[in-house]
Amino acid sequence: MNGFTPLSLWIIIIGLALGSFGLRFAFIGFMGGRAMPAWLMRHLRYTAVAIIPALVAPLVIWPAPTGGETSLPHLAIAALTFAVGYLTRNVLWALLAGAGGFLALFFLAG
Repeated sequence: MNGFTPLSLWIIIIGLALGSFGLRFAFIGFMGGRAMPAWLMRHLRYTAVAIIPALVAPLVIWPAPTGGETSLPHLAIAALTFAVGYLTRNVLWALLAGAGGFLALFFLAG
């Protein structure tokens, strides 16, 4: 079906589980009872601000429904979402505006 034997699939799953546990333990287990330095806390504050655009940008620029070609509706909804988020300073309103924009386009086009 996918080229993996059951044994190799279980080895991959267990390896990923151990890696995930190791990363979490590095912060929680070793640093759990200590205060982190101020410079590290300042940098960790911006983690979500860096990760969310990194996850969303490829989906906007190379959307799968168009075969990886940039589409105007995706860019328009991304601009709408950004504008609502910038003006309201509220992530929930920005997400709702983006979802509502896609729903509106879906019903208008269909």
